Amino acid sequence: MSTPALGDVFVLDFSKFLPGPYCTWMLAELGAEVVRVEHPRELAKQAQVFGVQNQTTEQQRARRARDVFARNKKSVLLDPGEAASRPLLEALVRRADVLVEDYRPGVMDRMGLGYEALAAINPRLVYCSVTLCGQTGPYRDKPGHDPIALSIAGALSRCGENPDAPSFPGLPVADLITGSNAVIGVLAALNARHATGRGQRVDIAMSDSALPLIANLVSRNADLTDLPPRNRRRADAGLWRCADGRFVCTTDMEPRYWAKFCETVGRPDFTELHLRTDRWEEMRRELDAIFATRTSAQWMQAFDAAGTQAALVYEPAEALDDSHNRARGMTPIHPGPDGPVRQIGCPVKLSDSPPVFRHLAHLPGEDDAYVRTELDLKP
Repeated sequence: MSTPALGDVFVLDFSKFLPGPYCTWMLAELGAEVVRVEHPRELAKQAQVFGVQNQTTEQQRARRARDVFARNKKSVLLDPGEAASRPLLEALVRRADVLVEDYRPGVMDRMGLGYEALAAINPRLVYCSVTLCGQTGPYRDKPGHDPIALSIAGALSRCGENPDAPSFPGLPVADLITGSNAVIGVLAALNARHATGRGQRVDIAMSDSALPLIANLVSRNADLTDLPPRNRRRADAGLWRCADGRFVCTTDMEPRYWAKFCETVGRPDFTELHLRTDRWEEMRRELDAIFATRTSAQWMQAFDAAGTQAALVYEPAEALDDSHNRARGMTPIHPGPDGPVRQIGCPVKLSDSPPVFRHLAHLPGEDDAYVRTELDLKP
């Protein structure tokens, strides 16, 4: 039987919003024991945000079981700011290798749970703070979520193809990039601890994490005040509406793929116009008309046969049913409290210590007894 990659790592999870839970989910998937510290007041606020404050216990259990990023984690329910919670929290901190939190800067300090205070209890603790704009800088105390980070990073201004206005990307781009960076920071700090014997503070900002999204623009444009407009799209990549109303995505930017694409759509004369930026708009219009003559299945059959870069644009349900995604273990189904639960698999594949499913998400406080007894922690 394989040994989990992070089987000897104990994580204390104070996070609530997507970047933090994504980080601790990844750590849990790779074998770490993760204990969530769930604050009753924060749970009540989240229930209001999502309109689920009146759910029954059974409904809460079913909803929690579907929460991908709470999978493989234990849960204790307590108010970290209450004096009565302090003994158990200190026992958990002494046991922990990693702590992840996503409160606004200064909140954990006011609860007596800031980095300096907890490092005094456990000098080996890796303390990861995930915030909108980090622990320093003029925006340190700024509140906000994913689109605010994208705005500060200059990335939201490039989202969408409307030349007159940007648009939300429709996916939590900054959230997941930030969560991934938090994982990298935690693992780097754990590796450094092997050499120094000490933990350290890991400061992860969503605005920092979003800035690399504009790295290509910075690298390729000497004058960032004179960028191409949002709708200035190449002709060799596109989303094309087919005769059945479905969309096909193509990305044939390399010359040999572009040549294959042009042959397949019946316009070999476009091959020599590949980098003619003054002809891109005209070519896109003609390609729009060409794609409208066949169904998406017919186009995908032609592109697959030609070996070009093309994919049918799936709806989420279709992606979960796709044979490739199933073969990669990315769409597991687990027994849940009210029937099978479809989940998302771990994107990290390790040959000798693969991720292991242990359990679906538990209700807040469901593991109080386990934490106090099985972990031999005395409140």
